[in-house]
Order: sequence, then structure tokens, then C-alpha cells
Amino acid sequence: METESEPYVRLATLRQLHRVVAELNTARSLADTLQTVVDGIVVGLGYELACVNLVRPDGDLVVAAFAGDPAAEALITGRVGSRASWERRLTMGENWDGLRFIPHTEGWVLMEDDVPQWHTDGPDPRFEDEWHPEDRLYAPMYASGGELLGVISVDRPRNGRRPGAWGREALQMYAFQAAIAISNARLRANMQRALVRLEREQQALRASEESFRQAFEYAPSGMAIAEMGGDQHGRLLRTNDALCRLLGRPASVLRRYSFSDLVHPEDIGTLLRTSAEGGRAELRLGRRDGTYVWVSLRNSVVADAADGPRFLLTHVEDIEERKRHELQLAHRASHDSLTGLPNSAELRARLGARLCRRPQSVRASAIEALDAAFEGRDGYDGHPVGAEAGGAGEHGFHADGPDRFNGADPFDFPGAPPGPSDGPYDHHVHTVAPATDIDDGTKGLAVLFCDLDGFKSINDRFGHHTGDAVLIEVARRLTTGVRDGDTVARLGGDEFVVLADGLGAADAADLAVRLRNAIIPPIRVDGRAVRVGASFGIGWASCGMSADEVLRSADQRMYIEKRSRSKAHRRAG
Repeated sequence: METESEPYVRLATLRQLHRVVAELNTARSLADTLQTVVDGIVVGLGYELACVNLVRPDGDLVVAAFAGDPAAEALITGRVGSRASWERRLTMGENWDGLRFIPHTEGWVLMEDDVPQWHTDGPDPRFEDEWHPEDRLYAPMYASGGELLGVISVDRPRNGRRPGAWGREALQMYAFQAAIAISNARLRANMQRALVRLEREQQALRASEESFRQAFEYAPSGMAIAEMGGDQHGRLLRTNDALCRLLGRPASVLRRYSFSDLVHPEDIGTLLRTSAEGGRAELRLGRRDGTYVWVSLRNSVVADAADGPRFLLTHVEDIEERKRHELQLAHRASHDSLTGLPNSAELRARLGARLCRRPQSVRASAIEALDAAFEGRDGYDGHPVGAEAGGAGEHGFHADGPDRFNGADPFDFPGAPPGPSDGPYDHHVHTVAPATDIDDGTKGLAVLFCDLDGFKSINDRFGHHTGDAVLIEVARRLTTGVRDGDTVARLGGDEFVVLADGLGAADAADLAVRLRNAIIPPIRVDGRAVRVGASFGIGWASCGMSADEVLRSADQRMYIEKRSRSKAHRRAG
């Protein structure tokens, strides 16, 4: 069961992981990319030492980059370990979903092989998951075709413990992105060499064109050449097999389109803002079957000859898997792991998005704010201010813009009350609550606080497995009983909250009755029928309140409602 603080810790780790992954794509050369990989592990993943062992053309692995200890870096950087020794290590120890962990109790047999290492002796661990100096953790990196690119080695976790499931997944994701970055760095190096060859003298032009064609056609990622300038700007002239496979369209069909024809409607702005020379963008492109795939576009400009027409060369990388991982991690950080419902942090975020710091009742209208702002000003007699002075334009706006109000924004009126925006023309729709429990026609954001009755006895009698099954079923029944736009969240334990907008007092009361009746029927767990009841408290969100105040109000009403019924009646619903 997650604690309330875990989502915030995971979000912080996710942000740090995103930052170090983003750094991978800024490195220019292969050497810079390798050093960025190990620096990112030390900075963002919580290890004191890290190195990249890169596969050489002959198959052996060389220590190509090191971070964390200058003495160890000087000792092993550039040293080579045989492929056979590495393959032996990658089959030993424990398989952690793609990672390879060799505990110190097994690693002693490796002390005499030829793999460069910096491990030192140390005392036996004091507790089960304490990191030992001779523990070894490896993250293999593979290219898209499945061949081994290299191995990341890490040591000395800063917390002194072996990484848990979250830390392992973060390291695995980082190794996946590092493999992409290294592959891309090699691809960039190949493409840069091809571009240099294209600029040589005429006698070398044919050989350069063939090299470019080879790099283009057989690149593991999608590549495209498009027109630059003119009426056909952006039209695809040539695509490689990888891009055709990615989009599910033959090259003859793709030549009818430009990227603007294929991009998702929500991403067209991103595409148009991407510069031709060195521009990068992450967006969605349409497949033939009507689905969309997340890709990373990187542009460069090439010329057909020294002074011939210029073309746009675009590298299209499939990042669907990374985006899926990002969405999964974000979902885990904002949702309850047991029921899949939004958790407490996500509930407060959604509720807080509907609230501002001032109540609706104190907000001045736009006309009142204008009157207050211009009352007493010279020239406020129904004519444009400044018309007699000749300083205003045809429509009454002064040529100096904001200086017209002595340096203030022209929409920042002194008569406007304080609020979330600088002037009275904010677009926030204020949330109001019914004045009483009697339905007066006012519609608002109802907050239904639900506490299960009799749940503790089920947990105590039948165990947490049964209790968890009850919570999952209650979550399902609550979700089924609300509208598509409503929110059902789990605060923790046996407490749930429903956010339902556009309800009156009677509507909210009816919803509480329907949800209570949906919870009452028996729940079957492992062939056994158990029952719980539910107490609901109805609160109302209103601007001027904080999310915690709204939840506290609904919680208090729930306890009033719970105490108003006998224990037997509560159990019956």
C-alpha cells in the first residue's frame, strides 16, 4: 500500500530522471554522449560511481566513460574486458527484469577475470538489503536490432541499500534511453561524415551520394527528405524503409504528403514552430490504420550540390515506448496502486484547479471596475481619453501603449479587486455552492465524502486480502455509479471522495443515496459473501476555500451523518 508521501517522492524522481534523459539528447559527439550517460547516473539516479563499457568492433568491451571517482577513473578508463568474461557476468547472479545483480557472496569468483573493476573489500552487510562494496549491478544496453551496445556498471548507492523496484525500473528506463542516445550519436556521426563527403569536389560526388544513400536507406530509424521553399515546401521527396514501416505507408504514398498532412491536429503548432536547421520536436504522426505514433523529429538542411537546391533532412525516431513508460510512471505517481483511482494528491490537484483565492461574492463586475478606474479622470465624459490632445490613434489607443497609464498595464485598473489575474478580465469560472441544504436551483461542485461502515471488522476477521478485494469492488461500484466527467478518488484506508459538478442540493443527496445502495449488496470474495455499508457527507466547493477546507467540510458532514444512525443501521447501509 502506498503512503501518501510516495507519489511526491516518485514525481521528484521522475522529474530528475526526465532532466538527465533530456541531457542525453543534447550531446553532440559519441564521447560527449557516453560521458553524459555516466554523469546522469551519478547526478540523477543516486549512485556514487558509474561507468559505460562499450562494445568495440572486435566484440570486446572497453571502459569508455567513468564518473564519480577521479582515482578509479584514471585506473580503469580505456581498459578492455573480453566478450567471454562479460557474457559470463551477464548470466550470473540475479536477473532484475533486464538488470543483472551479482551479490558479493557470488562475485568472489570474478576477482581474477579480465574485466576492469574497482571493487574493494568491506564488512558483511548488517541487514538484508544493505549494499556491499563487492556487489555488482549491471544494466545491459541493446540496439533496436537486439545486439549488445554496451553495459552500464553502477556502484555505491547513496542510500547504502540495494535498489528497490522503483530504483530498478528507473535504472532500466535510463539504460534504454542511453542505448537510444548512443545509437543516435553513432548515427549522427555517420550522417555528418556523409554530409562532409557530399561537399567535396565533383570527382568524389558520386561516391559521397552512394554513402549517403546507404546511411539513409539502412538507418535503423526513419529518415525523410523534403522540399525547402517554393509552393511545394515540406512535401516529402524520399523516405527510407524504416519510416515506411513505422507509418504503415509505402514510399509512393508518402510522396503525396508533407509532415503537416500526417501530424496529429493537436501537434500542428509544435511542427510549425520547429526550425529547419537543427530543429527538434516530439509529436504524433498518423499511421495508415488511423492510429498515431509518438516520434521525435530532428531536422537538418542538406544541399544537392555545392550551390544547388537545398533540402530538408528529417530523422524520425520512434519514441512510443518511452512515452508509454512516462505515462505509466505519471499514472503510478497520481493514482492509488490498489484500486487504480486517483489518489489524495491527484484529488487535491483536481479540486484546487477549480478554486481561486477569492469568493465569487466579492468579485467586481467589469463595468464596476471600469467606472472605479476612470472616475475622476480628465476626459472621462463618454469620449475617448486623449482625443483632444491628439496623442491617441483612430480608435482611442495611445501610441505609447502601457505608458498611457504611467507604466501600468492598460487592463490593470485600480478599482479591480485582487484576484488570480492582474486585472478583472480573468477567464476563471468561479465555483459557487448552494446557500442551504434546500435545493434553490443553484448548481455547484458537490464533494461526497464516503467512509465504509463495517470494513475494519472484515479486515480483522478475514485478513487484508479480503479487505483489499472489498476496496477494489467498492471502487468499481462507485465509478460505475457516477457520470463520465465525475471524479472518484481514494483518500486512503476505507475513505473515498466523489467530485460531481453541476449538481443541486437535491441532486447531490440523490447521488449519495444511489451510491450507498450500490455499495450495500454483498461482495463475494473467495466464495464468501461479505457486506459493508457506507456513510456519506456532502460538502460543496466554493471559491475562497482551499481544497483541504472543502474536504474537511465534507468529512465533518460525513461524521454527523454516521453518528445520526445506529451501528446496525449503518452496517445495513
